[in-house]
Amino acid sequence: MAGGGFSTSGAGGTHFEAKITPIVIISCIMAATGGLMFGYDVGVSGGVTSMEPFLHKFFPTVYKRTKDPGLNSNYCKYDNQGLQLFTSSLYLAGLTATFFASYTTRKLGRRLTMLIAGFFFIAGVVLNAAAQDLAMLIIGRILLGCGVGFANQAVPLFLSEIAPTRIRGGLNILFQLNVTIGILFANLVNYGTDKISGGWGWRLSLGLAGFPAALLTLGALFVVDTPNSLIERGRLDEGKQVLRKIRGTDNIEPEFLELVEASRIAKEVKHPFRNLLQRKNRPQLIISVALQIFQQFTGINAIMFYAPVLFSTLGFGSSAALYSAVITGAVNVLSTVVSVYSVDKLGRRVLLLEAGVQMLLSQVIIAIILGIKVTDHSDDLSHGWGIFVVVMICTYVSAFAWSWGPLGWLIPSETFPLETRSAGQSVTVCVNLLFTFIMAQAFLSMLCHFKYGIFLFFSAWIVVMSFFVFFLLPETKNIPIEEMTDRVWKQHWLWKRFMVDEDEDVDVVKKNGYANGYDPSSRL
Repeated sequence: MAGGGFSTSGAGGTHFEAKITPIVIISCIMAATGGLMFGYDVGVSGGVTSMEPFLHKFFPTVYKRTKDPGLNSNYCKYDNQGLQLFTSSLYLAGLTATFFASYTTRKLGRRLTMLIAGFFFIAGVVLNAAAQDLAMLIIGRILLGCGVGFANQAVPLFLSEIAPTRIRGGLNILFQLNVTIGILFANLVNYGTDKISGGWGWRLSLGLAGFPAALLTLGALFVVDTPNSLIERGRLDEGKQVLRKIRGTDNIEPEFLELVEASRIAKEVKHPFRNLLQRKNRPQLIISVALQIFQQFTGINAIMFYAPVLFSTLGFGSSAALYSAVITGAVNVLSTVVSVYSVDKLGRRVLLLEAGVQMLLSQVIIAIILGIKVTDHSDDLSHGWGIFVVVMICTYVSAFAWSWGPLGWLIPSETFPLETRSAGQSVTVCVNLLFTFIMAQAFLSMLCHFKYGIFLFFSAWIVVMSFFVFFLLPETKNIPIEEMTDRVWKQHWLWKRFMVDEDEDVDVVKKNGYANGYDPSSRL
């Protein structure tokens, strides 16, 4: 039974009838478990790297530092490239895998690409949980990274294409919501397994990643592929049948014809990656790449990866550090729910700009407190000030969770035209994983060298990205995904200049030049 019906506006007043059908909701929830796996991988690494048995087995040098407080600066206890490689190798592997995922997403479909991701996740979990040495541990993380590359390529596209326009933002954010739930789940597991006697709790933490991995694999077996993907691969009748099923109405001909036309245009593009560089596609490419870079330079992943390590650095005990990480994880989840309900009402720009102010203030306050209270070899952070730092970090995390977290994935997935959508998503994932790798590999070293100034470093980037949003990011809420060019890019004060084919642009320049008595060829 349909949950409710509404119409979505198309170009020229066309209305695409659509209902919020159970199959759409179920498919989106099952697909979004890819985010659950991604989030668990993000959260679990920081927890196990703060566990003494794990450090003793794989990183004995770091273990000795944590036991000798007079040996190094408070900020440098965990500064170790091998320890950072354990976390960052996943994202480097994901960076490589996303190129293959672009091909499978286009040729095999979104559903089969998610299934491939599930198999990689399961293999990586088995190796990590059974790891006997550092090499086995890293190989497991690399397999998990391959799963991340395939899942992050397919899931946002799947969610954007299967969702009705008016709730596309909310359903797409299910992916990010599951990322935050995965992080919280990992923090809770780490808090519990840290108390297991015998020193094997870290194995359970890594092994329980099999739960979301199995959910994604089973989900990919049962969901339907998107009409966009089916039509793109020439399966028109099946695409129409699926479109009728997910929209809950027989009146799907207008939307179907638009998808067929978009597919026809897409098939004329023989080299989608090369096509991305064409003038008319540069605004989408610039926006997508910038959002991924900015998302990482908010500092969020560095904090979420190493939350227990960060809290330990600030003077919290092991259990207190893990408990504080659980609190920030819970705030992360609740704030992402806010985004689900507000993104299609308030719009993308409002959330990003408000969050910029909130993140900036909280990070500056944290830097000031740590600069005064936490020095290299002494810790004057009292219980009250410690709680206040956790509150400020939660304030920062909440702002990110309803803005840059989900919207960094949503906006790129809904702005590329079909002919470059798979390639564009591949570039989006690639850039995100590249800068995620950089931050994961560098954060503990940056913390050692910058000390409290690390928060001022991220604050400066937040100022830059907020100006970028204010001047260059157009609003995309409630715009049908196939009509972004006409209704968004061609209306923007800057990007409309790019919305002309290169040949047409040359003709316009020549026409205007001759009309004013000027021969453009005279420049040659």
